[in-house]
Amino acid sequence: MSNSSPIARANAATGDGQEPAATNRELTEAQRRAVAELMRVSPVADELGRRFAAAGHELHLVGGSVRDALLGRLGDDLDFATSAHPEETQRLLEGWAEAIWTTGIEFGTIGAARRGLRLEITTFRAEAYDRVSRNPIVRYGTNLADDLKRRDFTVNAMAVSVPDHRFTDPHGGLADLAAHTLRTPGTPQESFADDPLRMLRAARFASQLRFTVAPEVVAAMTAMAPDLARITAERIRDEFTKLLTGADPVAALRLLVDTGLAEQFLPELSGLRLEIDEHAQHKDVYEHTLTVVRNAINLEEDGPDFVLRMAALLHDVGKPATKSVGLDGRVSFHHHEVVGARMARQRMKALRYSKDVTTAVTELVTLHLRFYGYGRGEWTDSAVRRYVADAGDLLPRLHKLTRSDCTTRNRRKAAALAADYDALEERIERLRAAEDLANVRPDLDGNAIMELLGLPPGPLVGQAWRHLKELRLERGPLDHDEAVAELHRWAAERGVTPPG
Repeated sequence: MSNSSPIARANAATGDGQEPAATNRELTEAQRRAVAELMRVSPVADELGRRFAAAGHELHLVGGSVRDALLGRLGDDLDFATSAHPEETQRLLEGWAEAIWTTGIEFGTIGAARRGLRLEITTFRAEAYDRVSRNPIVRYGTNLADDLKRRDFTVNAMAVSVPDHRFTDPHGGLADLAAHTLRTPGTPQESFADDPLRMLRAARFASQLRFTVAPEVVAAMTAMAPDLARITAERIRDEFTKLLTGADPVAALRLLVDTGLAEQFLPELSGLRLEIDEHAQHKDVYEHTLTVVRNAINLEEDGPDFVLRMAALLHDVGKPATKSVGLDGRVSFHHHEVVGARMARQRMKALRYSKDVTTAVTELVTLHLRFYGYGRGEWTDSAVRRYVADAGDLLPRLHKLTRSDCTTRNRRKAAALAADYDALEERIERLRAAEDLANVRPDLDGNAIMELLGLPPGPLVGQAWRHLKELRLERGPLDHDEAVAELHRWAAERGVTPPG
């Protein structure tokens, strides 16, 4: 949490540096500063509030907007709750908003853009759930109090009215925010029964905000984890993606495993806990995996990289299925990268991840062991070219994943592995300077192959192209005459007679 936030300043005011619970006076000051922050960053809110007030409607900034203002991290997305129904909201926005969208109108939400801000205005809700189907039955409420009561966590159940700037916090969200604690406005059992996705959302906020989940909430998550089966794969995917790209996903991943939530949508993670890691006998594969995730995060350069983090999380999921114990008692996991890639693909497909993201993650899982053995001096230039060609655009991520996978506590071994990978990267750069490693292709293209062999388009042309590519990987660039001679040699072996 930023020390510049109103909450941090309120906690710091007690002077002992341990962020104790803030006093009422300090929390009141935090409220005042939060309102000032909201209004300073978003004068648009007051303009909109006056439009709604003139029409006889309430309008309140709510949820994440108020929470983030208190944390000193308010962004460009603002959430509002109103007494107006969606059709009336849309009418009030017309002529004022620069753009309006109605994709969420069935849930009572109208979206708008104004001065670089994205606004979502939702009619007060008094949602009802049948606790069987996967979606809520949306019912409009009549007051702010009922709307806040149905929200997921107390830190998201605060509001600031506009344009009069009245702060509303009926469930102690401000105190929980100061304590970095996640609680529910009502009982967690009632909240999670209404929407089981909130259990996963608790873990997501633990990752994004580095908050601790209250013990009674953890207990309810553990008891009610099977209820997550009511939620669609797409909603679970979206929450999990936010969780994994948060500030502290490792803490959240532990929470998922400890509560049994991971078993509901990512059982491969829980399955790692009892598997012994052959690279580091002091920890099991589960602990090794969490360390690899943390290592990968430390190597990111341009913000959270979901593909890298997901590959780090899944890189060893094939170990349980491939575990064997030799006569000497040594544990091995032969071909776990191949099995793991297949498992990763199946899991990501079940969670409805896009084909491109799924392919990238599974390719990294497949390739993550390729480097081991390089230090024995067995790699030829051909092997280096294949490493680069097989990784393709994923090479920078593969570098990070491979380095992250070194979790040994043996400093000499760790230093040796790091030095070996440094040497490999330097060798790649030397070959890159001499050859076009980023685009390894045959020295003759398909048109040239057809012309030289007198072939029409078809399978033989593809076979000849692949043969020349293999030569390119094995020997490096060939000059034109060498490539033609190799093509003719290949054709003669297959009874293909060139024209002329």
